Amino acid sequence: MSRPSRRGRDIDGIVLLDKPLGLSSNDLLQKVKRLFLANRAGHTGALDPLATGMLPVCLGEATKFSQHLLEADKRYRVTARFGERTDTSDAEGQTVSVRPVSLDQARLEAALNYFRGESSQVPSMFSALKHQGRPLYEYARKGVTVERKARSIHVYDLQLHHWDLTEVELEIHCSKGTYIRTIIDDLGESLGCGAHVTALRRLAVSCYPTERMVTLAELQAIATARPEAPETLAQLDALLLPIDSAVADMPVVNLSSDIATRVWLGQTIAVTAQLQAGLVRLTEGDDGSFIGIGEIAVPGWLTPRRLIAEPRA
Repeated sequence: MSRPSRRGRDIDGIVLLDKPLGLSSNDLLQKVKRLFLANRAGHTGALDPLATGMLPVCLGEATKFSQHLLEADKRYRVTARFGERTDTSDAEGQTVSVRPVSLDQARLEAALNYFRGESSQVPSMFSALKHQGRPLYEYARKGVTVERKARSIHVYDLQLHHWDLTEVELEIHCSKGTYIRTIIDDLGESLGCGAHVTALRRLAVSCYPTERMVTLAELQAIATARPEAPETLAQLDALLLPIDSAVADMPVVNLSSDIATRVWLGQTIAVTAQLQAGLVRLTEGDDGSFIGIGEIAVPGWLTPRRLIAEPRA
């Protein structure tokens, strides 16, 4: 644990927030940053105010590796209403069509099967994708439609938990960049009745355990009495996952101290380990202290790509 200063603490790690309904991801990020008295913080992919669930928040040096969680697989539980289509594909939008619903389970299963596996998806105008430096939803709110390119997505698993003529509940394990609202809107159109999201919960990001999630209320309860007291900060810090949990799926290359010194200087080094081309997690010494990530671009050679500012205990 580090002591607070006027600009905040140099505290590093990842906290798994259970995002509440109605709060934006950025609002939650700022609240968490203040509670931890952290000098730097960043989230790993925004959730809509309508959505709840896992939102990893990176503090300090962990922000350098947030992109890897942004690109990780996600798992969601979504509830949708049949018969109504909205302009945002969720319950916060304006209804644009109301149609009768007529389907059976066989027809629904056939429609769902289309979304399993690899496919292309055109992102919603009500998304945070940027066009000329501004998110698409800003254009959408002004009634402006921007041409969007279809993107390749992969739905690894799609389970039907419940359905009737009113609503459907699904669990979806998908690749990065998959818009669940778009899946629901496309499903409704394929069935000819329209549909929109009424509830969305992110169950998992990468391989992070759901039992390690904490709520904003739990953090606030810890910090309420004495927010800057050492014992308060120690309780909060105990909830943090290590920096390298963001890249836990990468193969590990452990370096001796003298080789690590060369890596800190940005030098490409020779490695004897038989590794495929790609990113690797770098550790140092017998205790395996995490120092960053490197890349095997040429067999037998490793180039540092992203290093923490200094080894931290």
